[in-house]
Amino acid sequence: MTTHPTAESASAVAIDSGRDIVPFRTAVRTWFAISLQTFGGPAGQIAVMQRALVEEKRWIGQQRFNHALSYCMLLPGPEAQQLAIYIGWLLNGTRGGLAAGTLFVLPGVLALLGLSALYVAFGTTVAVTGLFAGLAPAVVAIVAQAVWRVGRRSLTHPALIALAVASFSALALFAVPFPLVIAGAALTGWLLARFAPHALRPAAAHSADGGPPPLISDDALHAESPSHRRTLRILLTGLVLWAAPLAAVAVLTGTGSVFTTQGVFFSGTALVTFGGAYAVLAFVAQQAVQTYGWLGAGEMVRGLALAETTPGPLIMVVQFVAFLGAYRDPGSLNPWAAALLGALLTTWVTFVPCFLFIFLGAPYIERLRGNRSVSAALTGITAAVVGVIANLALYFALHTLFTTVDDNSWGPLHLQLPHLDTIRPTALVITAAALLMIFRLRWSVLRTLGICAALGLLTSGVSALW
Repeated sequence: MTTHPTAESASAVAIDSGRDIVPFRTAVRTWFAISLQTFGGPAGQIAVMQRALVEEKRWIGQQRFNHALSYCMLLPGPEAQQLAIYIGWLLNGTRGGLAAGTLFVLPGVLALLGLSALYVAFGTTVAVTGLFAGLAPAVVAIVAQAVWRVGRRSLTHPALIALAVASFSALALFAVPFPLVIAGAALTGWLLARFAPHALRPAAAHSADGGPPPLISDDALHAESPSHRRTLRILLTGLVLWAAPLAAVAVLTGTGSVFTTQGVFFSGTALVTFGGAYAVLAFVAQQAVQTYGWLGAGEMVRGLALAETTPGPLIMVVQFVAFLGAYRDPGSLNPWAAALLGALLTTWVTFVPCFLFIFLGAPYIERLRGNRSVSAALTGITAAVVGVIANLALYFALHTLFTTVDDNSWGPLHLQLPHLDTIRPTALVITAAALLMIFRLRWSVLRTLGICAALGLLTSGVSALW
């Protein structure tokens, strides 16, 4: 049962924590607990943070959460991890952002390293296949819950609901580029504030979930005054940290080694991953499979399945790509050592920019928080985010429940339609069970994942016997 803190407990936290709004050890434990539940791509990850930080801990208000999320949606890279960095910075300053962002990806890094090694060593065994057969349907239910939770708290007016529907339709039906959807949502938010301000008032005037106020007031959260000196210091430090491992690898293994090639390539993709992992994976797959030959097309799909069923951002699939590529072209190194080096270097150059973007931009975004035009634009983006998450949920459900899904085009209309005769009965049954656990029984994410994994192993074992 969730209990809501009082004003007295808020004062106690402030006294006990010294400079930190939330005691740093308490924050680290919370971020670690969150990191173990970040399944289901950005939708599930945002929902986990929403539940833990806004609803249960009440460390941050819904509007402040939405404001940070809207900024993160504008950046290249995994928006959920950037949101964790942003909120960690608000609660505990720079070390809070570092801890939150690192813990957010660490379980996924370790899990995917282990699964990549198992894949190379054992391939697709019955046990591994069964595990994924249970986890993937569970993730469908988790994403569905995320759409409901985020939408219920963000779409506080019919105009915002219409904007979310329009964003979903633009992505799912007309294949409109993600940056155009976000730009259109920002413009719509600004127009609503100018010509229909009542559409935005409910979200600004009340807590979006109708509950008691957050434990920590907005004014008490961490803030820094932006300055040219601070910006230059963070920029130089971030660029040096980002480039140093890549430069070292280039010197030690040569500019033509697979490690240098992977480091340069994935450094570039880290700067263009607007719209989440799915928006850039087509390009990554094309280059990794056809240009560099690091893995096969079928292996790219299996790598994505691994990333979708481990905690952390979906873009973590690039670690799997680098692991296989370096293992198969190790140069003078042991193949396993080469695979580990390639995977860790790729992970580093992919996620370090996320910290740089947040630490550079957060003080400016916080200063603009009171600007009505900017706030209105970000409100529009927040509404569009619901449509974006719903589109991701649809994509994931189609590819989990059906074996074959085709892309169809009729003029401007672009649809992904499944072959109905390729439905996966086991996946459908486990998805229904997961929906029951999540929505009806209100079981936790981890409990649901564990039971669904067991169901997948059981059904795969029975199929193998027959």
